[in-house]
Amino acid sequence: MLFTTVAAILFAGTAFAQTPAGFAPAVNKTLDVYYGTTYITPGLLVKKSSVSKIPVIGVANATLTGKYLLAMIDIDAPGQGANAKRGTVLHALLTDWTASGATQNGSTLLTTKATGPASYFGPAPPAETPQHPHKYLFILHEQPANFAVPASQKAVVQSRLNIDWVKFIADAKLSEPLYANYLQVQSGDNTKRGMEFEA
Repeated sequence: MLFTTVAAILFAGTAFAQTPAGFAPAVNKTLDVYYGTTYITPGLLVKKSSVSKIPVIGVANATLTGKYLLAMIDIDAPGQGANAKRGTVLHALLTDWTASGATQNGSTLLTTKATGPASYFGPAPPAETPQHPHKYLFILHEQPANFAVPASQKAVVQSRLNIDWVKFIADAKLSEPLYANYLQVQSGDNTKRGMEFEA
């Protein structure tokens, strides 16, 4: 009986995670992410041409007040050398997200005029053999008052390479993330920019 209860708890924890398996910190609440009219269900595989511009984000069944911080991280960036471990690339770190008052398909949308500390750039994973889908994680935190990138993280944010999000959270004194989501883009996806999602 105890085994059944523990197994059920473990399954529930993984079944509802909105972050990829193995990513820390795990988040159970879904950040609603829209590229145009396409809703990103966690783990959805999309064409890179369809995610070249910053998405619209929001949350369902919640009223958000205050300001929020959004990061987008590729957690499958290839390392250098034959046996190199995969690293991370920071695709966006944007501050000052607030509720816009608008909704989309039941999501209360957030908006920001900020373009930094790291502006958005869309997924474009390099060709690999065999192909390797890259997971791009969106993670939303409550933004502390007077937030600034800590000195220990400035070089990483500027280079965008190998950001350790657990360490960033600690150094920036962020609370645990509130919402998350992720999409996947196939390595070597060379579709032309401007194409829409396929049906």
